[in-house]
Amino acid sequence: MTEPADWSAAIDWSAGTPRSSRFDDTYFSAEDGLAETHAVFLNGCGLPEAWANRRHFTVAELGFGTGLNILALLDLWRDHRPAGGRLHIFSVEAYPMTREDAAKALVRWPNLSDLAAPMLAGWPDRRRGWRRIEWPEFGATLDLAVEEVATALAGWTGRADAWFLDGFAPSRNPEMWREEVLALVAARSTPGARAASFTVAGAVRRGLEAQGFTVERVAGFGRKKQRLEARLATSAHAEAPAPRVAILGAGIAGASLARAFARLGVAAPVFDPGGLGAGASGNAAALVTPRLDAGFGAVAEIYAQAFARAVDLYSIETPEAVIANGVLQLESAERDAARFDRIAGWEGFAQRALQRLDSAAAADRLDEVTAPGALAYRDALVVEPSAVLSAWIGDALDMRAVDRLERGESGWRLVDVAGEALAEADVVVIATGHAADRFAPELVLRPVRGQASLAPLPFTGAPAAWGGYAIPTRTGLLFGATHDRGDLETDVREADHVRNLGFLAQGRPDLAATLAGMPLTGRAGIRAATPDHLPLAGAVPNMDGVYVLAGLGGRGFTLAPILAEQVAAMALGLGGPLPKRLVEAVSPSRAERAKRG
Repeated sequence: MTEPADWSAAIDWSAGTPRSSRFDDTYFSAEDGLAETHAVFLNGCGLPEAWANRRHFTVAELGFGTGLNILALLDLWRDHRPAGGRLHIFSVEAYPMTREDAAKALVRWPNLSDLAAPMLAGWPDRRRGWRRIEWPEFGATLDLAVEEVATALAGWTGRADAWFLDGFAPSRNPEMWREEVLALVAARSTPGARAASFTVAGAVRRGLEAQGFTVERVAGFGRKKQRLEARLATSAHAEAPAPRVAILGAGIAGASLARAFARLGVAAPVFDPGGLGAGASGNAAALVTPRLDAGFGAVAEIYAQAFARAVDLYSIETPEAVIANGVLQLESAERDAARFDRIAGWEGFAQRALQRLDSAAAADRLDEVTAPGALAYRDALVVEPSAVLSAWIGDALDMRAVDRLERGESGWRLVDVAGEALAEADVVVIATGHAADRFAPELVLRPVRGQASLAPLPFTGAPAAWGGYAIPTRTGLLFGATHDRGDLETDVREADHVRNLGFLAQGRPDLAATLAGMPLTGRAGIRAATPDHLPLAGAVPNMDGVYVLAGLGGRGFTLAPILAEQVAAMALGLGGPLPKRLVEAVSPSRAERAKRG
């Protein structure tokens, strides 16, 4: 098993305040770190005056460190938040300190403890990549990129109104202040953006000036005589009004979109004549697990980040929907043992989130006499779909049937079969599963019929998947499921119950034996797949203002939450929770780009 790289911050506490042993520099002033943050970064960027009357304001930070700058920013925001305003924060940290060290550093400011709690709960551990932390009570979101600064900035799709340039001193951490990095700062800035830093090093001043910033040295904080304030020498432009948004489809994709837009201050009606979960999202239970990919490329990254975000949201926002915690992925082919060993050591998952089990340990957890080896997902969930859909769609559901989209003078018209306009929208997001190509013919989706079987039997053992699956519902056991391409019928078939019992016998033979002769019920739905087995999330080609979230296959409850946040951010011109390389991997335009490439 490959050992993960050393990304530790290496903190020295000998002086009483945190100091990086890696860079031989302090995280904040020993005199008063919070006062330093106010003087250097908040005042240096003209806050809170700069966000007056803004619906959306974005702050980017290089050097997350202890998180103190972000907490001070949040404290200022909640006291001076413009009506209905949303604060978006993007921060970068290549070498995160431990949660314990961060808590020790921040304990000296008890007035920030309520803000610190969500941040510490979501604190990065071994997992590389991006993560999102929210303070929904006052409309603030942090996207934290745990990777090298140039990689993070190149991947960010947002633009900042203010920059906190807070890497360690240029003499100790020159990588943070390279020309390439400062060029990315300018490229990711809004017109008239402001930047602030504790350093007035000549290379930093000249680097910012070369990128179009007007730079000024002003009185410093504490023992530092000067600090830096800069402004991009372009005029700020007026903020665009909030768009009208409509969502088609009330499954997990549509529900996740409704939630994501609402978090951005936009209420969006969700049109579906079948009601909540009428399509593939209507089973009595759903698994929240990642797709395993030992290549550790874009596919693995997408599923790892989607899985982490989905677990956070269901656990925090809809705990009433969680039926069970912890799922086993059973070995079902010869190659699985080596593949599972490799995946368990990958730094894309949180530390100790995946555990290898031998046959005896797996059998014990499954309550089976024998079992193959397994990979245990500590954080995986079984959720109740109806509870999630109800919580996230709420009263936004509109059960009128949209027949087609028509381009009008002031946006898109949602038209019924009689030709009547049901609504007009500037932005439409198609989340109708395999039927998405009805509204956008350029989309390539493949319907796959799946029938799951239900037994009124108390569930025993751990939830598990192996190609088939067996998971608990509120009242019994759900198992299956069939996988029939091109079949659009949703009738429940006795022959498919027999097939599902065969799948069950492969992974849970003792459980399957108890079901012999027991009457079964079930449900069939049509999943949506794509030729490359990756979802579609983004702008629909050649349909300005139309977006899609579809092609989620059998992992809609894992993928939809984070992809919906990304689509909503794109539709509103904001930075999302995924880096550009992953956004492009799920873009509906990827097939066309591949042809051109």
